[in-house]
Amino acid sequence: MNMMIVAILVTTAMPVYAQAQDRNPVVTAAQRVVEIISSDPAKVETYCAIGKLGVQIEDANEAKDKKTADVLTQKMRGLEKQLGREYLSFMHGLQEIDPESEDGVEIEAMLRPLDRSCARE
Repeated sequence: MNMMIVAILVTTAMPVYAQAQDRNPVVTAAQRVVEIISSDPAKVETYCAIGKLGVQIEDANEAKDKKTADVLTQKMRGLEKQLGREYLSFMHGLQEIDPESEDGVEIEAMLRPLDRSCARE
């Protein structure tokens, strides 16, 4: 009887294990980055400031104001460094993700709570 239980557990655990092995490293990095940022109010504030700068950079680019866009981009890079190597690595990997893909949708869902906390500021 015990062998039957072990066989059932092994059979049901294998797809979960295989899925974990197949997970995109950027998705895994997103989860870790969200955990790191969420656990530190100062990092949440920095994350929100980066988002605001991103909007300002887009506005400057639309206005064809390269000088302002460059200054804001430098500020953003400085803030990104404050969030650490894991954040920088995640952002680099994110460039390879299609936002409409399954991974892109999953990452967006992970980031949503952080983005909501920025909206409250």
